[in-house]
Amino acid sequence: MALQARLAITGRVQGVGYRDWAMATAQRLGLSGWVRNRADGSVEALVVGDDDAVGRMIEACRRGPTLARVDAVDVEPVDLDVLPSGFTRLPTA
Repeated sequence: MALQARLAITGRVQGVGYRDWAMATAQRLGLSGWVRNRADGSVEALVVGDDDAVGRMIEACRRGPTLARVDAVDVEPVDLDVLPSGFTRLPTA
């Protein structure tokens, strides 16, 4: 069973390569899901994978890429009926 979590990342996380970094990190960890900017200046991600990989992604998101300043990562467990395949970037919401 895959662990599924929605992340809301706040701070200076837009315009600093956060989404590209998140995609590369998720792909390296073998996760599925997506990442997108939010109109409020935050970044949102859905991560799906084994418990260890999801935990490592959450910890990585607390640091972010070099130019980012992460203030908080709110984690909300989700229970999807249809799991995504691969990790993609979605349009801003």
